[in-house]
Amino acid sequence: MAEHRQLQRAALLDAARSLLTEGGMEALTFPALAARTGLARSSIYEYFRSRADVVERLCEVDFPLWAAEIEAGMACCDTALSSLEAYVRGQLALAGDPRHRAIAAISALELDDTARERIRAAHAGLVNLVVDAVRELGHQEPRLAAALLQGVVEAAVKRSDGLGDEERRTVADAAVALALHGLAGSHAV
Repeated sequence: MAEHRQLQRAALLDAARSLLTEGGMEALTFPALAARTGLARSSIYEYFRSRADVVERLCEVDFPLWAAEIEAGMACCDTALSSLEAYVRGQLALAGDPRHRAIAAISALELDDTARERIRAAHAGLVNLVVDAVRELGHQEPRLAAALLQGVVEAAVKRSDGLGDEERRTVADAAVALALHGLAGSHAV
């Protein structure tokens, strides 16, 4: 019975991802989830209280995968600066994923404070991925510099929202340049 519930929840989350990818937050409804999974609409409420609950569960499942993808990209780098670039570009690439954009939009509008705080904490955990690279550059306050770098990434994500591929690349290039030259420049001072 428990295994069946886990499988059903996973199927619902897969359907939610598809709906978000295809149609954004407007497409994520309980009737649409029911239609995608063959469940009765009332059955969806046995798994999730609301659309916000669906989004929160998606973030719980997907965020560690996204963080692992960023970390893997950084692991391929042989210098601190290339790790910083992989960190910035990795997050911007993931933010361009339609699922992530839709989840971010819904999160900002519908999640309660506790859920929003958990998602913020997960994003803050990304900072830990880059602290060693910042430390390797010789910064006396590597956690502070990493947090500031994350601020650059978050600003670039917001700036990229709704832009075409070429414009998104321009924003990513600008964010990388700011991160690399800003961090390297503060080291040289």
